[in-house]
Amino acid sequence: MRVALADAYRGEWGVVFGTVVRLTGDWELAEDCAQEAFARALPAWERDGVPRRPGAWLVTAARHRALDVLRRRAAERGKLAEVATAESVREAPPPGDERLRLVFTCCHPALPLESRVALTLRAVGGLTTREIARAFLVSEETVSQRILRAKRKIAAAGIPYRVPPPGARAERLHGVLAVIYLVFTEGYAPSDGSTVRDVLAEEAVRLARLVAAEAPREPEAKGLLALLLLQHARRAARLDTEGGLVTLDRQDRTRWDPALLAEGVALARESVVAGGPYALQAGIAAQHALAPTAAATDWAAIVALYDRLLALRANPVVALNRAVAVGMRDGPQAQLEAVAALGTPGELARNHALPAVRADALRRLGRTREAADAYRAAGSLAPNGAITQEYARRAAECGLDD
Repeated sequence: MRVALADAYRGEWGVVFGTVVRLTGDWELAEDCAQEAFARALPAWERDGVPRRPGAWLVTAARHRALDVLRRRAAERGKLAEVATAESVREAPPPGDERLRLVFTCCHPALPLESRVALTLRAVGGLTTREIARAFLVSEETVSQRILRAKRKIAAAGIPYRVPPPGARAERLHGVLAVIYLVFTEGYAPSDGSTVRDVLAEEAVRLARLVAAEAPREPEAKGLLALLLLQHARRAARLDTEGGLVTLDRQDRTRWDPALLAEGVALARESVVAGGPYALQAGIAAQHALAPTAAATDWAAIVALYDRLLALRANPVVALNRAVAVGMRDGPQAQLEAVAALGTPGELARNHALPAVRADALRRLGRTREAADAYRAAGSLAPNGAITQEYARRAAECGLDD
């Protein structure tokens, strides 16, 4: 029962929250009513069983609670107009998708970027302030204040709860795409230490589909959707039977989802010509998808795509990934040299990927003692147990595990 409720929380939070926002225009009330609906669900579902449509049950519970609160407020002030308005909104089904309205509202340019991200992750994705804080390496209090200020700004500025009209959509699109990608990442590689959270990843894919449909001429919207589809297509092959991480080169490619791969590759081919960051990343993912085996991967094409990506933005993580591709194209010594060329680690200093990339090159060069030490260093920085175990396995393969 608790598992069913947890799944419903991740999958339906945005709809429940967004419905109350649309009904009342009050973001604080929406938060309270959504939380109360989920709190009421556990004893009700334990007593009566999980409803056939859990999301509809939760929306109804939250909506009824919101109307009760509005009636009490109206009675206290002797005003009933706001309840009548809310009742009429309730009866008219909204056009479009509730979560799409919500994500565009959360990403309004009047809000600071960090507030847009935090509010959307909370309101649309249902992440807790703790999860958001861990993802961005800030305190929970900082995240709470960002969300609170965003809600107050929306109320004070009268920011409308809607998908913007076509003329204003382009300026909002980039922020929306960034938030969707962060939601997907939270599902694909969660910040709470778990290995996967399919509900969030699937929600991000759904939102990416909605945005791409709303902006069919925007290659970056199409590129983001392609990237998410190609990554999500590999989900069944990412873990072994014990829940351990299976790296891309060791995955059983027959377990990749062929329909998602075909769709993602087609979208990547359409969008990569425009050369935006998401489209180029999708192009890289498409090269992996097109290779029948890891050994058949076109690493020269991948290096060329990373070069284009780095020309857009000097990102150390992208540069590190390029070093891996260079190593696969030109050999392990070239990989070590490309890593050394990154210079001072900076934001990579606490990133497990840096010592892992160096370790892989050392192992391929036969320098197993150094490789094992580097794998252990990577394991000490790993964000979850599955990745830690993978580095321990690699260290053991070097024959020097303690």
